[in-house]
Amino acid sequence: MLASKGIDRRRFLSAASTLAAGALAVSRAWAGPPDPPIEGEVRLGFIGVGDRGGRQLLDWEFLPLEGVRVVAVADPFRSRREHWASRVNEHYGEDVCTPYRDFRQMLRSEHLHGVVIPTHDGWHVPAAAAAVRTGLDVYVEKPLGITIEQDLVLRDLIHQHGTMFQYGTQQRSLAHCRHGCELVRNGRLGRIESIEVTAPQGYGGGSTEPIPVPDDLDYDLWLGPTPYSPYTADRCVNRGSFFVYDNSIGFLGGWGAHPLDILDWAYGEPGRVPVEYHGEGYIPVTGLYDAVTTWEVHCVYPDGTPLTFISGAYDRTRFVGTEGRIDISRGGLAADPPELLDSVIEPGEVRLPVSGHHARNFIDGIRTRIPPVSDIDSAVRSDIISLLSDIAIRTGRRIRWDPGSETITGDETARRMMLRTPRPGWEWQE
Repeated sequence: MLASKGIDRRRFLSAASTLAAGALAVSRAWAGPPDPPIEGEVRLGFIGVGDRGGRQLLDWEFLPLEGVRVVAVADPFRSRREHWASRVNEHYGEDVCTPYRDFRQMLRSEHLHGVVIPTHDGWHVPAAAAAVRTGLDVYVEKPLGITIEQDLVLRDLIHQHGTMFQYGTQQRSLAHCRHGCELVRNGRLGRIESIEVTAPQGYGGGSTEPIPVPDDLDYDLWLGPTPYSPYTADRCVNRGSFFVYDNSIGFLGGWGAHPLDILDWAYGEPGRVPVEYHGEGYIPVTGLYDAVTTWEVHCVYPDGTPLTFISGAYDRTRFVGTEGRIDISRGGLAADPPELLDSVIEPGEVRLPVSGHHARNFIDGIRTRIPPVSDIDSAVRSDIISLLSDIAIRTGRRIRWDPGSETITGDETARRMMLRTPRPGWEWQE
């Protein structure tokens, strides 16, 4: 229970140091990496091999990498794990990849260096925390967590264990995004007067009619720490992962993570996040999908700089300064005046870390112990913006954030929304 004075930061630190000895505990004595892989192969496991985890990350990004061996995949769907284990074995020409129903068994049984975690959003932090506790490095898909508490706990765990962490915000591995962010950081726009972040909107709908769980699926494991709900035809598909509030905050976080990450890369620093949030959004009242679909949230940084976070048909992070404007998106850059984009970053100016391939950058981090380009502190800052936006929409009130104590102030109801109680038997922290 939360004390009447609000969430105690000590609880977060305590939770970061010890996972509960319950359903999600994984003993270090059972697993962990072999010797640091300075020269040898990096051994990876995948936790979740749906469309994003299997087709896009495993097949397109990680399997082609030299010096990497995917030796295990875990997924509650039998067909998925068996298909992708077979695909991996076909790629390597030998039986090297073992399929697991439960990722905890994989962590206990395999000698891994790192794991890739593209589960539904509600599993991101609990699975990452279990992997970090076993000594593994982690690549975590966006968004980071579904609560602020989850984000803070994972951040502290990662720092405590010296974990190499890569956030799945792959736009940091695009040269034009890096250049746009460097222009902002080096003052090419002058003083920043306003910021606007746009992310694609979400969707409503989805069947609520209960149907039998397929024999192919361990539905209890799929749900994990998230609340129980009846299985329906649209529950465990992509949109069921993205737009059901029990396990997600929708595209506020799922797509918003990308342009908000660019915002932080260009403008963020320790303690610099907006301190006030208010706005509106649409939450479907029929159908299975009940996460916010469209939104307009107005935020204010400590120095008074306004940020508007809105839904739209595209992703864009726009900075407006006294000397010009720049738009940074996955598709490219635009500026007014256009010649801003021709500006060269000179020796001695701020340079951001360089990555030409997000998956390879994670592997390089495992080998060299140089942190990958999408670090945990920045991930937490950007994720907090989407989570506080969701709270502001759902409460219909102005939310105030204290970046020093990392808590909501002046609104106990909103402060309680910084965490969610795990489903009994699936506690992942104390």
